[in-house]
Amino acid sequence: MAFLELVTIIVDAYDPAIAFFVDVLGFDLIEDSPSTTNDGRPKRWVVVRPPGATTGILLARADGSRQSAAVGDQMAGRVGFFLRVDDFELRITQMKAAGVHFASEPRDEAYGKVAVFLDIAGNRWDLLGPKPD
Repeated sequence: MAFLELVTIIVDAYDPAIAFFVDVLGFDLIEDSPSTTNDGRPKRWVVVRPPGATTGILLARADGSRQSAAVGDQMAGRVGFFLRVDDFELRITQMKAAGVHFASEPRDEAYGKVAVFLDIAGNRWDLLGPKPD
């Protein structure tokens, strides 16, 4: 058996990223533990995950100029993350009220309703609604 356990999003700071994913997107904070870098400097192991999901996101604070340059551009401007929700209209309303920037208006596609939004780091996500009947 194999499964995808985590993906990483590089962020500028842990706490604002946790607040965005937990308070704005409604994810669960799975872990926030002290850790160290490979060369012994302190860092945190921070994992968030949508409720009921098995794959989580490791929120990794940028370490050095190369990683700082990747914050918000991990997918070179493409959508790289996809969040499917049951109530598309309600979720968009909640996210807009929380200040989330949407880069596109909602549209209908064969795979469901979709709108592109930016996370706290500036990465592009598809918010996906239910697939049409």
